[in-house]
Amino acid sequence: MAVEGVEWLFIALIIIIFVLWAPEKIPKIAEALGKARREFEKASKELYNELEKEAEVKSLKEESDEKIIEIAKSLGIVTEGKTRDEIVKEIIEKATSREHQVKL
Repeated sequence: MAVEGVEWLFIALIIIIFVLWAPEKIPKIAEALGKARREFEKASKELYNELEKEAEVKSLKEESDEKIIEIAKSLGIVTEGKTRDEIVKEIIEKATSREHQVKL
C-alpha cells in the first residue's frame, strides 16, 4: 500500500504543524505511536496463535471422529443417526462383551 499524492500533502501538513506548535511533544507522540504499534502487533500475534490452536483442535477432533467411526464399523456398529457419545458407548459395550466372551 503506497502513499500517493494527497496523502503526502496531509503528512507534510501534520509534520509542519507539529514542528511549529509543539516541537517538545514530538518525542512523546512518537513514543505513543510506537507503543500503540507494539500493542497492535502483540494482539494480532495472540489472535493468530489462538486461531491456529483452534484449527489444530478442530483437526484433531475430526481425525478422532473418523477413527471412532472406523472402529465402530469394524465392530459392526451402525453409526448413522447417532451422536458421537452414543457410538463410543456402543464401542465400549461391544469391546467389553468381546473380552468377556474371549475369557470364557
